[in-house]
Amino acid sequence: MSSKRRVSYFYPPDVGHFYYGPSHPMKPHRLKLAHHLVLSYGLYREMDCYRPHPATPQEMTAFHSDDYVNFLSKINPDNLRQYSGQMQKFNAGEYTDCPVFDGLFEFTQLYTGASIDGAIRLNKDDADIAINWSGGLHHAKKSEASGFCYINDIVLAILELLKVHARVLYIDIDVHHGDGVEEAFYCTDRVMTFSLHKYGDFFPGTGHIKDTGAKDGTGYSVNAPLTSGMTDATYEEIFKPVMAKIMEVYRPGAIVLQCGADSLTGDRLGCFNLSLKGHAECVKYTKSFGVPTLVLGGGGYTIRNVARCWAYETSVLLDKDISNGIPYNDYFEYYAPDFKLHLTPEQRENQNTEASLDSVRSELLQQLQGLQGAPSVQMQEVPPAFDLQKEKAAEGQNDGGAGDDVRSDRGQTKDGGDRKVHEAEFYDATD
Repeated sequence: MSSKRRVSYFYPPDVGHFYYGPSHPMKPHRLKLAHHLVLSYGLYREMDCYRPHPATPQEMTAFHSDDYVNFLSKINPDNLRQYSGQMQKFNAGEYTDCPVFDGLFEFTQLYTGASIDGAIRLNKDDADIAINWSGGLHHAKKSEASGFCYINDIVLAILELLKVHARVLYIDIDVHHGDGVEEAFYCTDRVMTFSLHKYGDFFPGTGHIKDTGAKDGTGYSVNAPLTSGMTDATYEEIFKPVMAKIMEVYRPGAIVLQCGADSLTGDRLGCFNLSLKGHAECVKYTKSFGVPTLVLGGGGYTIRNVARCWAYETSVLLDKDISNGIPYNDYFEYYAPDFKLHLTPEQRENQNTEASLDSVRSELLQQLQGLQGAPSVQMQEVPPAFDLQKEKAAEGQNDGGAGDDVRSDRGQTKDGGDRKVHEAEFYDATD
């Protein structure tokens, strides 16, 4: 199979302008740094670049509860008092890790819309790889904010992919366990989740190796609990054999890869010791299977390194070599003092022993060996993208007449009007 793949890149221009607040480790500004590296390295010329649509509340409620989405759409720093009860219920606000900041809901709309648009482009076979570095917020629950995440764009993108694909594989290389995504699909075999993460006295506290799924999903949650100091070599020793077995047994129609950069060396919150090349090796290996893939961002709290990582992984997805010297750009001073792309791992102990890694690898391979081959699903007519509303008014009104049983490509709004494509939904890149 040719390694040259069609790559689409989604970037909402305003997504880097939001601010969680002073001393909060999550900095959306990192997305601007990453985007400017993609530009200054000239990588944008090799991709179809799009400005995604902002996700609507209706799209968000494909997974999230109505009252939670409604709360997020109304809350702002000026009306906190009148929502104090709901803030506690939904785990948002001053005494949580999910603050209410100016433009919060718009921020969620931007990163979520980009992930949904990427999934739709894969579904239509208009791309082999879709990239949204602003997405990957894997901790958000159905009715609760968690771990800096408010809307779970990953779950919504997977639901979009499931309209076309019988099976979707989710891979999470963030240092934190992808608990929100695992929980959403814990009882189904149509989504397999594979997470490598720090486990033990570490947020969110989930992701034990024995957490393998429930009901129809038993065996389809794959957790690799690790401890501090993971190096490139030891990470690869777990990732590649388990990933190869997953692809052999599960045979997914699409992959969603969350590339949280907090597993890199020197992260403000993370405790792994990966270089850019070690982190990107997981991306390269996943790409080698030739399956349609949605590539997302995630955690990452030393923002200059997050930008380095995602720019480099963009180059890996494009099969383009880029220089180690960072080209001049609007944020060049962030990369002082060396102005180099690649990171040198710290001199620190890897607390993962050969015996502990061998135990994890063996148990996961045994779990996968026990699965009864790839589950199948009886596929029905594919629901139209974005539109889950049933057409109500038209049925039976024109039986046998002209245009009987003809619907528009995009369906109708719930009020019966024609659904229009927003003019900002996609912008083709021009060279």
